[in-house]
Amino acid sequence: MKTLDNKEEKLLYQKTYSIKYYEMDFNQVLKPSALLNFLQDMATENAQMLGFGASFTFENNYAWFLVKYHMEFDEYPCALDGIVIKTEPRGVNKIIANRDFEIWNSRGNRLGRAASNWTLVDLNTKNILPIAKVIPCMIHFEKRESDMNFIKITPPEKTEFEKTFEIRFDDIDINRHVNNANYIVWAFEALPYDFKAQYRLKILDIAYKKEIAFGHKVVSCVQISEENGQKVSLHAVKNATTQEELCLVKALWI
Repeated sequence: MKTLDNKEEKLLYQKTYSIKYYEMDFNQVLKPSALLNFLQDMATENAQMLGFGASFTFENNYAWFLVKYHMEFDEYPCALDGIVIKTEPRGVNKIIANRDFEIWNSRGNRLGRAASNWTLVDLNTKNILPIAKVIPCMIHFEKRESDMNFIKITPPEKTEFEKTFEIRFDDIDINRHVNNANYIVWAFEALPYDFKAQYRLKILDIAYKKEIAFGHKVVSCVQISEENGQKVSLHAVKNATTQEELCLVKALWI
């Protein structure tokens, strides 16, 4: 495993992604699920390079689980031939590993940035692991003035729109649970067609609360309101049988 506090270690990692037609909607806007897959891909590759990726987790029967995202967009990605994504592991604070991202277009303009929290889980015991002890070479998280702040997402007070989905085999990832990008598909699918066609994301917050596996159904509930003259949607993706919250989403649209 590489030593992360080595001054010569290059923690920053970037990659260019070409955008396929099926990764955009009819307005040539990048689908949020495609963006989340890009971010997960970046985190996976960079973690592997630094010694705490798939080789490390598979060997120990561990898994990284995404806890939350906060994203702010200067300009939501659209009409793109490609984007450049930069990522940096920001270190660990107790049981939380922090990772930042920046999204740029091919002309060198920043489109947005994201912050994320992750936990490391022992798949044998289902316990969350103390990351600093399990990966002692990982740097300690230090806050910066430029850091974005995570918010506490409240579930919708009332359900204005709702859709139910059955979890498909294709929704399952290598940990045999639903891939994190699927939750944003379910969350936003409950929004009216005209709303999604008219508005674009400005700020996006996602909190992942519980896992769900193949064979279950989920219900996606949404409430639309206004804050300071801007549209806001609150989403809860729940286990359709138990009504347990699986994921909460808050989106600010312009």
